[in-house]
Amino acid sequence: MNTRTGRRGGAGHGVEAVLDELYTTPPSDFVARRETLAAAAKTAGRLDDARRIRAARRPTLAAWAANLLLRSQPEESRQFLELGRALREAYQALNADGLKDLSAQRRRVVSALSRQAAQLARDAGHRLSDSVQQDLEETLRAVLADPDAADQWAGGRLVSALTPPSEFRPGTAPPTKRPSPRSRPASPSPSPSPGRASKDELAERRRARQEQLARAREAAEAAEQRLREERARQADADAELQRARERTEQARRRMSAIEEQMQQAREECRQAENEQREAEVHSRSAADVVTQAEQAAHETTQQVRRMARGAT
Repeated sequence: MNTRTGRRGGAGHGVEAVLDELYTTPPSDFVARRETLAAAAKTAGRLDDARRIRAARRPTLAAWAANLLLRSQPEESRQFLELGRALREAYQALNADGLKDLSAQRRRVVSALSRQAAQLARDAGHRLSDSVQQDLEETLRAVLADPDAADQWAGGRLVSALTPPSEFRPGTAPPTKRPSPRSRPASPSPSPSPGRASKDELAERRRARQEQLARAREAAEAAEQRLREERARQADADAELQRARERTEQARRRMSAIEEQMQQAREECRQAENEQREAEVHSRSAADVVTQAEQAAHETTQQVRRMARGAT
């Protein structure tokens, strides 16, 4: 099974990286982005790449969310693929109690991972409906149960949602019984009796089942722990976002108050300027009156002096 979580030969370079980017583009923008990338490849003289890009099919919303999850969370996706491999091995040999235990873990992991994918989709501007969310969960269940579905998802270019099989498919041959590490005696020992051989085989199968169950449980616990950590980080990020929004709202309120004060100050300034202009007009008028009065007083004084000289 491919557990490279979508990495291909030459990933990060050329047409493979372009296609990887294209399949994380929201479906509503897929066609326009595809044509832009194909035109760029054609302009660069890469005609084969342009044909491959133009041949890419637009994914459904559920398939896009699954692709986005794979690209955005590579470590969790790798653990999820490993969990599927361990579950498929364990399901071949577990009893009813073991199957019930692992089924509960599987449901928890699928539910948590699908919620994380839905959050990634919301962050990208697309809220998933209940039916799309159900398709997404079906796809993740298929990845756990079917090695072919796991390989398709690991490629990171799903076009449509996957359907889980009716039962888990191992994808690998059952483990063969290993020879005993003990050295053989110099002389041949007698063959074990049929009853003894049957008991040894039963014990070996029991040990193999216990090992498979332990691996599956470890993988499930690791996946759940990783999801808990991611949810805690997401909660911290959401809290920080809320604090940032509150700070932004406070700043906006302060800006609004300052703008109101500035508007009031500008109005007061305009009123003062009007009053100043009126005062300047009055001042000039008063100065003109004073000048005229001074001139009249001067003329009167001169006249009085002339009259006084004439009387002597």
